[in-house]
Amino acid sequence: MTDPSHLNEIRQSYDTVAADYARCVKDPGALDPVSRAVLFAFAELVTSSGLGPTADVGCGPGKVTAYLTGLGVSAFGVDLSPKMIALARAAHPDLRFDVGSMSALAAGDGELGGVLAYYSTHHLPPAELPAVYGEFHRTLAPGGRLLLVTRVGEEGRQRRTYGYGDGDPAPFDSYRLPADRIAGLLEQAGFAITAQTLQAPEEGAKRPVAGFLARKPVVDTVR
Repeated sequence: MTDPSHLNEIRQSYDTVAADYARCVKDPGALDPVSRAVLFAFAELVTSSGLGPTADVGCGPGKVTAYLTGLGVSAFGVDLSPKMIALARAAHPDLRFDVGSMSALAAGDGELGGVLAYYSTHHLPPAELPAVYGEFHRTLAPGGRLLLVTRVGEEGRQRRTYGYGDGDPAPFDSYRLPADRIAGLLEQAGFAITAQTLQAPEEGAKRPVAGFLARKPVVDTVR
């Protein structure tokens, strides 16, 4: 099956900027206290459930995957970009990293105890989010946990033609949605939202950041 053109573009763009991205993006331990607290809460929830491994979808160079592992999570990373995965494997040779798409995860029904989507869904057109959230729901065990973190705002699309660090030429589309719409789409996919955070934009950023902690109900009500 041929990937949609925008997935090919995402893959090629992140292959182009992979080295600069890995150098520029903060280690999770250097994040602000609220961001670290949200990751810590997610880690505690998935480790205490004992339901299965956690997939870090859109893992990039593996920094968050490794951070979760340090918190006791049995985590592995998935990313569209082969070059990102190569960097992740080189930096963390003891961890598992797979080339793959969050829209078609290589996991069976109910196989995962957790799914993390950390600043990784914003490149998807909004029309594709219900299917992706449905894929998260499919792969999670009943009682499994999802953490989705993304920038939010009035609905819109932003086009960039450059990347990280030295500004490598690479096209990126980013889509913004209001937090309440994302919450509604997660609920339509069958999730129960257990906590939600909204952080003001950090210095130099324009958009607030929303975090959604959600649970796949033990009794599934999705039709």
